[in-house]
Amino acid sequence: MAKGKITYSTIRGDSPGYYALVCVLGALSLAGFGSAFMMFSQGHYITGMTNAVPWGLPIVIAIYLIGLSAGSLVLSALSSVFGKTEFKAFSRMASLLAALLMISALISIVLDWGKPERILVPFFSINPRSMFSLNGMLYSAYITICFVYLWAMFNEKEKLVKIIGFTAVFWAVLVHSGTGAIFGFVGARELFHSPLLPPSFIAAALSSGTALMIMVLYFTFRFTGRKLDEELLRRLGFYLAMFIIVVAYFVFIENITRSYWPSNYAMQKFLLLSGNKYSLIFWLGMVGCGLVFPFVILINPATGKSVRWILVASALVVTGVLAERYTIVIPGQVLPLEIFPGMNVTSDFQDGQINDYSISLAETLYGLGLTSLVFFLYVLALKFFELMPEEAVIASDIPDTSGTGKN
Repeated sequence: MAKGKITYSTIRGDSPGYYALVCVLGALSLAGFGSAFMMFSQGHYITGMTNAVPWGLPIVIAIYLIGLSAGSLVLSALSSVFGKTEFKAFSRMASLLAALLMISALISIVLDWGKPERILVPFFSINPRSMFSLNGMLYSAYITICFVYLWAMFNEKEKLVKIIGFTAVFWAVLVHSGTGAIFGFVGARELFHSPLLPPSFIAAALSSGTALMIMVLYFTFRFTGRKLDEELLRRLGFYLAMFIIVVAYFVFIENITRSYWPSNYAMQKFLLLSGNKYSLIFWLGMVGCGLVFPFVILINPATGKSVRWILVASALVVTGVLAERYTIVIPGQVLPLEIFPGMNVTSDFQDGQINDYSISLAETLYGLGLTSLVFFLYVLALKFFELMPEEAVIASDIPDTSGTGKN
């Protein structure tokens, strides 16, 4: 990056467009909390969740946001840990976004409990053999690390920034490994159980986190009128293509391994070849949007250097990873548990039958509201904290003068 000092400043945030954006995001956030209150007061029967499928869209959104957070935090450490100084200008924005995404993810989990007042129970009833118990500690420490990292950057404590940067990267990997282990360690459900889920979650976090940051950086700099060197986005696009390859590798190995065992034939056929909605989400959403289409865009010389096409590829990845989270959480529950192998089980609770799950309006507003909350707080933070650089360029000099920024 530049040899000079990077100058950060607040945005003015006094334009009609800024106020309109804050109002829209605030209204969507309130709608999400209103939906959560309805679910709490009336019960989860107003959602698509059932006794057979107790984890619905709120859990999908939670692990999705955790992945975006982990990927964003790793990107914030590109300059301090990996020596990619050209990305130092984005470190404050990425670190804040990582903290906000994790906070929103935890809100999604807590409000989905049905008894959110029991939030402190996991901290007083520690079970080292429970990933839920361990992750409570990991998530709390993660948020603390994000804010300490931000504090060190604001105070320009370079040595401390580097130390906390290493810690942040290590903890982000640990956190998302733990999130993947919540599912991967469940041996009773074949579509959950896999030793590859923890590293697969990390790979998807890096791809989705990178894709999200590309879009956030582009639109933040554009709407605040500050200069952003397009070459920086192209370099992030290159990293995104590499992360897509890693995700594709894990997806292929995991599914080919499952398909190798005769006992998994019916399960894999249900997910991959049955033509149901889960198969469509897997092939069109996860494989198409998340892997094939964006990778082709990014490696094609005609489109891979175009910022607009990089934005399209990023949007596809963000959508595809959401589809991937859905195909991990939901199909694993709709398939019946084989409690008594080799025997038919029937009861009034439809044991042994394939169940169904459809996203309700309440869950849609819930997920949209919590996602909007992240960007509502992010947009407000830009106005009150010096998070944005005056400009982000690859050049030999960066102005040292301070300013108040535009918009």
